[in-house]
Amino acid sequence: MKHALVTGGAGFIGSHLIDRLLAEGWAVTNVDSFDPFYDPAIKRKNIAAHLDYERYRLVEVDIRELSMLRQALADDYDVIVHLAARAGVRPSIQDPLGYQEVNVTGTQNLLELARERGIRQFVFASSSSVYGVNPNVPWREDDCVLRPISPYASTKVSGELLGHVYSHLYGIRFIALRFFTVYGPRQRPDLAIHKFARRMLRGEPVPIYGDGMSRRDYTYIDDIVDGVRRAMDYAATSYEIINLGNQQTVSLLEMVRALEEALGVRARLEFLPAQPGDVPQTWADMGKAEQLLGFKSRTPFREGLKRFVEWIAAQAS
Repeated sequence: MKHALVTGGAGFIGSHLIDRLLAEGWAVTNVDSFDPFYDPAIKRKNIAAHLDYERYRLVEVDIRELSMLRQALADDYDVIVHLAARAGVRPSIQDPLGYQEVNVTGTQNLLELARERGIRQFVFASSSSVYGVNPNVPWREDDCVLRPISPYASTKVSGELLGHVYSHLYGIRFIALRFFTVYGPRQRPDLAIHKFARRMLRGEPVPIYGDGMSRRDYTYIDDIVDGVRRAMDYAATSYEIINLGNQQTVSLLEMVRALEEALGVRARLEFLPAQPGDVPQTWADMGKAEQLLGFKSRTPFREGLKRFVEWIAAQAS
């Protein structure tokens, strides 16, 4: 039986990944601190079904505490999937030191654990935000012109570089996956699709920062999980950075109109000044993911929205 160590496994992406791993027969250890960035009760609900599995273990530890990680994680692991992080571009501008401690020191602690325990496969959740304001779209992994414009984005660049060091020095296979705007059931409540849907259903105004023409490459959660699973099994090279996106862009206003259609309600728009740290567009080139992982995003945006709205409706019932 293979054993995966997943950090941040009570969150949006992590809980979906663990759903799949448990269904496939893996043993899973989930490290999560239940950080109060959003309501920890939401994360508890995400993992409620996991607690029924004997192959599942929840370890409530802060990844900043290496000594506690060493003490709590004494098992043998085949792979580390490191998803835990302080999330969000805008909040990172208010707390850059906190983001550095969790996202950079925490990542180095997990890499140290991998080095000490001889864990040879390490999958790291990076972000499309590392590209920043790079105008060369769609964004390719071999474009070295990274222009991060938020502390959050800079911490993800640091994580990728730390991984290169540990891969080079200690033989750890390090796969950094640059996620592009993940959405779907269990999405964090602070993210646009979830936040907008809740406000629209309550008849509250929807805040539009800027002119509504910013564009995002929205990627459905099931596709992201499929990409992560493929990266967990990847063995051809020792270090890779790979985009996981949908290879198409949707403007903010287009997203709102599609959400109106899926929800059957009209949005009241409130236009506000653009926010610092927000990039005008994200757009993934997916050639490398297809070549190395055999990955293709299979969920059209409107189909993914439909599934998300079904989940929202189930929460209310």
